[in-house]
Amino acid sequence: MRKNSVKNTRINGEVMRALADIIRGEIKDPRIGLMTSVVAVEVAPDLKTCKAWISVLGDEQTVADTLAGLNSAEGFIRSKLAKMINLRNTPQIQFIMDQSIAYGVNMSKKIDEVNKDLNREEE
Repeated sequence: MRKNSVKNTRINGEVMRALADIIRGEIKDPRIGLMTSVVAVEVAPDLKTCKAWISVLGDEQTVADTLAGLNSAEGFIRSKLAKMINLRNTPQIQFIMDQSIAYGVNMSKKIDEVNKDLNREEE
């Protein structure tokens, strides 16, 4: 199976949907933040490994706690994933923090500040 095949794209979407459902409703770990979302998932073509990009709304301590909680619950998440999705192999999940949303919010604030300064200079 090629990396960008239709089958691999469908598997990525299904795993992403299932991971979001598991993180939102199944895990009872208090370290995992309430505003945790799965941004993207990339399953390897051999279905052995999976990279899941996670976004967390909160400060750096919340992000670190959420990552620790997800890593400790990886076995539980993997077993739930095996029950939800019928794959030949259930992939081993590697959680990666996605900073793109926080980066986008920060850049948007900076653009707004520059626009305010430009409007003040014009007046």
